[in-house]
Amino acid sequence: MKFSRRQFLNVSGGAVVASCLGNPSLTVGQDVQKQIPKSLAGQLGITTSSLAYQLSPRAKVDQLTLLELPRILRDELGMTVIDLNTSTLASTNPKYLDQVRAAADKAGCVLTNLKMNQPKLDMNSPDTSVRNKALNAYKASIDVASHLGLKWARPLPLVPKPDIKIHVASYRALCEYGAERNVQLLVENYGWMQDDPNSVVKLVDLIGDNVAACPDTGNWNSNEIRYAGLKQTFPLAVTCDFKARNLGPRGEHPLYDLKRCFEIGWKSGFRGPWCFEHANQDRKALFHELSLLREMLQSWMKEAAKQSAGS
Repeated sequence: MKFSRRQFLNVSGGAVVASCLGNPSLTVGQDVQKQIPKSLAGQLGITTSSLAYQLSPRAKVDQLTLLELPRILRDELGMTVIDLNTSTLASTNPKYLDQVRAAADKAGCVLTNLKMNQPKLDMNSPDTSVRNKALNAYKASIDVASHLGLKWARPLPLVPKPDIKIHVASYRALCEYGAERNVQLLVENYGWMQDDPNSVVKLVDLIGDNVAACPDTGNWNSNEIRYAGLKQTFPLAVTCDFKARNLGPRGEHPLYDLKRCFEIGWKSGFRGPWCFEHANQDRKALFHELSLLREMLQSWMKEAAKQSAGS
């Protein structure tokens, strides 16, 4: 299914989503999910970090550029959603960003999200100058997200647990800045958040406005925390990083149960977009594994939809 960037942008649910997040609950989660563009229901895609070994600013042997990715994603992988990462943008020059957006539009793909992964930034620092430097850099990335027509952006959680008052204040500043540009901020379970199944819900609740969840199926410190955390987080999700580690030849995934992760999301009411995060240095192997993941999710969605219709 192809859908236009206009269809994606016409769903202006950010403010409505924000107003619902003061007290996270299953009911609120269902309200959040209603604001996801209907065109993204059942849609699959990738995070561009999956192509860290394959993407290059300029075309090289066995590599590809971000401008080529939408066509390749559609034609070779049968997917249409692209979740961007700051590290995979060759430039933030508006002319280049226009080219990226045009390439996605031409291929019938949609750019949804910008993972702001600048690792040296610390918006939690007690040092005002360090904190402001981080916030200014993130705001510049939100400008990039807005120029590209993205609905969502996510700052990078750090490993040390922050002073929560500083962290929330910084997040609120970014959420306010993003709201003025029709970009909603996301919270992802990473770093200091990985050992608490309630971490995302609690932080979303504290931030309050123009914020939603982006659960990552891989970023939890144990399987017990993983499944409990996904159950808590999916009701507040507008997108999902469906992360897979090492896969067997038929898509076996011994580290944790991928289908169980999907089922938790589905039972919460989440229908997509599901963005695969899975890397492999070998392009042929990567594309084969991404295709296996696509086929698994498609079959699970079909099976789950049948069960829902029959119940």
